[in-house]
Amino acid sequence: MVATLGAADRLLRVLEGVYPGAILTAAGHEVTVRAAEPERTAVVDAIEQFKSMARAQVPITDEVIERTLALQRSGEPEPAAVFSTNILASRGRKIRPKTANQKKYVDAIDEHDVTFGIGPAGTGKTYLAMAKAVQALQSKEVNRIVLTRPAVEAGERLGYLPGSLSEKIDPYLRPLYDALHDMLDPDQIPRLMASGVIEVAPLAYMRGRTLNDAFVILDEAQNTTAEQMKMFLTRLGFGSKMVITGDISQVDLPRGASSGLRQVMRILDGVEGINFSYLTSEDVVRHALVARIVDAYDKFSQPARSGGNRAERRAGVRAQHRRSGHPGAGNEQS
Repeated sequence: MVATLGAADRLLRVLEGVYPGAILTAAGHEVTVRAAEPERTAVVDAIEQFKSMARAQVPITDEVIERTLALQRSGEPEPAAVFSTNILASRGRKIRPKTANQKKYVDAIDEHDVTFGIGPAGTGKTYLAMAKAVQALQSKEVNRIVLTRPAVEAGERLGYLPGSLSEKIDPYLRPLYDALHDMLDPDQIPRLMASGVIEVAPLAYMRGRTLNDAFVILDEAQNTTAEQMKMFLTRLGFGSKMVITGDISQVDLPRGASSGLRQVMRILDGVEGINFSYLTSEDVVRHALVARIVDAYDKFSQPARSGGNRAERRAGVRAQHRRSGHPGAGNEQS
């Protein structure tokens, strides 16, 4: 009861704010709900969802309350199932999906050998994939984790950077190291990397290899060329999973180069064993401002109501396709 309602029955006060026609009182181990339909059913269903989360030891924070009620209003049948899914227990905390789309993405990784996670910054694409990779390693479903991303901005300028090759590419791989440090004891990571159990490498190092019994993650896939994407996908070996993450609205390839992620969305759509999971600004789990920033940029990309030049109208159409999660969003130009 205490875990469900919180200090000073905070949950009941929040529910009364969301459903102003409802009066809720708690006495002992019972909650009384006085309200007309359909509010009464909605309030009772919400309390049942929070009870289920409390049993699963999910902390009923303000964020969880807000997201649960939003899921309930959107018609999600079991909001508690989203927050009660434990992917990984890491350094005293549990990593769980926080939105319905994140839950579908995590489930897709379990059910498919190749999964694409496509969406804007902050939606947990890479972080959740990393958590699933560590989970698979710890449960001995795979023997190693391979993490890669294209070092797009290196290109011809790579030689001008100071240091050895590994020192030059390290900044491009840093986000992957950061996620690893969130999920594993820092003392373990050097040992696992030295033994080859965890490998972090630029995409160019994947050519010519077959990756068996591995969980392979390609991050920032929007910055692959069509040739690189095909090369990467054909590295898949027996007993392996691949997760490819990217944001098709942030392509950094040189002008005129085609994004391999945009192309593969059309080529592999509907192929058995491959899943495309689309996340939106509603799935952003960073600072609340990040979702508003993503929405503002999408709105800015819309064509002007009163016309605009041809290039502007085409850019607006592509932006609308991206928001709708259309698999053919955008042309092949970066």
